[in-house]
Amino acid sequence: MNAADASPDASWVSVETPLDIDAMRDFCGDLERLYRINPYLEIQTWQPLAAGGFRVAWRNLSNNQSAALELRLESESQDAFLIRYSQGIKGHTRFTLQARDSGSLLVIRDDYSGLPQAERASRVAEADRSLPAWGWALHGYLRNQVRWGGIPLWRWYMRRIWLPLRPGARRIMNLIVWATIAEFLLFLFVMLIYWIEFT
Repeated sequence: MNAADASPDASWVSVETPLDIDAMRDFCGDLERLYRINPYLEIQTWQPLAAGGFRVAWRNLSNNQSAALELRLESESQDAFLIRYSQGIKGHTRFTLQARDSGSLLVIRDDYSGLPQAERASRVAEADRSLPAWGWALHGYLRNQVRWGGIPLWRWYMRRIWLPLRPGARRIMNLIVWATIAEFLLFLFVMLIYWIEFT
């Protein structure tokens, strides 16, 4: 994954993924999941609207901005689409897929060019700084999906428990899960010692 680059009117991140281009097209078809993977986005509501739109309320932890707005999906091709925002400094986010010999490449580009340069400069604190973390989170999520996606329990946990949680709650949940696993392994170790000593 390449860290986000920036220009006065755009920033972007490139994510190398282990999924082939067809699997990535399917993955990107679930916009809510795509946005919820962003570890800096606390999504309170996500409601589908007619004609590819969504009404959302979220808080972006990277810039401490809260917003209630509408998103509109605009398809450019089977490998590129835009999400337009009804308000805010960011005009749209463009997602582009490219096939690779092994896997695929996802490029996410935030565009700020819809506002005059002077207004952009005065509202620079509203710029979304979560792209690098979003790219890393997507890379990790997809790597784990390839590794564990064949296990129904993993798919259920990620879809029903992990994704709906806020980013802070996910970190706490991860600590709980790993602590539980460590306790279970310690229990097995103690039982093994008991079995060796008394059998």
